[in-house]
Amino acid sequence: MTPEQRSQRARLAALTRWSREDPTENAVRGQRGLRDKFEREVDPDGVLTPPERARRAEAARRAHMVRLAYESAKARARRAPA
Repeated sequence: MTPEQRSQRARLAALTRWSREDPTENAVRGQRGLRDKFEREVDPDGVLTPPERARRAEAARRAHMVRLAYESAKARARRAPA
């Protein structure tokens, strides 16, 4: 299966799923899990105060999103015609 075919199959599956479920509930659960992951990364021993842990986790989340955008831009540039 080509990458394009895999992408189309995945998109079809995602759209089918969202047609049957409330996306809000899943989005909230996913965001909570992502927030918890960043909190564990910045405070693995649980020694920070909750406000400091939240501040650092938000910084880690933002860094993660910027890193994703950077990698996406690099990939688009590689695919762009010369």
